Amino acid sequence: MYFTEESRTLDIIPVGRIAIDFNPTDMNRPLSQSEHFNKYLGGSPANIAVGMARLGKKVGFLARVSDDQFGDFVTDFFREEGIDVSHVRRCENGEKLGLTFTEILSPTQSSILMYREGAADLMLHPDDVDEAYVASARCLLISGTSLCTSPTREAALKALTWARKNDVTVVFDADYRAYTWKNLDEIAIYCAMVAEKADLVLGSREEFDLMERLTGLNGTDEASADYWLSRQPKLLVIKHGKEGSRAYSTEESWLVKPFPVAAMKGFGGGDGYASAMLTGLMNGKSLPEALEMGSASAAMLVASHACSRDMPSRTQLEEFIAKEKAAYGTMVSKL
Repeated sequence: MYFTEESRTLDIIPVGRIAIDFNPTDMNRPLSQSEHFNKYLGGSPANIAVGMARLGKKVGFLARVSDDQFGDFVTDFFREEGIDVSHVRRCENGEKLGLTFTEILSPTQSSILMYREGAADLMLHPDDVDEAYVASARCLLISGTSLCTSPTREAALKALTWARKNDVTVVFDADYRAYTWKNLDEIAIYCAMVAEKADLVLGSREEFDLMERLTGLNGTDEASADYWLSRQPKLLVIKHGKEGSRAYSTEESWLVKPFPVAAMKGFGGGDGYASAMLTGLMNGKSLPEALEMGSASAAMLVASHACSRDMPSRTQLEEFIAKEKAAYGTMVSKL
């Protein structure tokens, strides 16, 4: 329903942010007092790529990384996960991968400190995007952070153009980060421009409010669904954090409750959600089944220390769902 069944070389090509995450191992204290960290591959599109590869999908990527040891680290990690890195190119002018230091004050209180000045992923150039590569995939995923500045903005829009031309499903993941954007109007203009041409749109309530600030909508999920589903998108997923999420398609609407877990951190769940839900839909699962997979992966991610490293395999995800449903029942119901 959402993805072409035509055989393609790749299932998905994310566009955008590859970063380095430093997560504290001395937990439940302010970042200013944290002294020990684990290093992980990070960045929402990169996490989604790893999550989908772990679940058996054929994954590519469009990005720039630093021409140094950290660039080696992330491309080696991708290769080990079976992700195609033929279009992950090195920067040529000394740009470095963005660094993310996370603060885990409690299982429900987390924050992120990002270093994004001159970040390598923002150097993705339109010349890095070729039509044949985009056309080789069933799906193109564009992250909102790839729209925040040039030249990555034009590269993402060029990829979007090739995707629409070649019957490649477009997913827009709002992935809002305040860093680098110049003002709220700029966010609204460029994110809405891509969302209007996407087939699936994913974001938090805050992110939808940012996209819609020039539309005059009233900030409700129902108003968002009416607006976007009257355009190109066929599916909206609006996330509400620990309250769960809501999904609106052109045919049905669903409430998705989070699976109960002992949380370790308050971030990473959205990337697990996206990777598992998109995989479910690509595998022919019904929308509620795919949403259940997304909710389960999100729960597993907030209960773990890392994001990319701790993405579940298909077996781990299925075992988690079976165990949790036996204890708590179904997490997905019609609105």
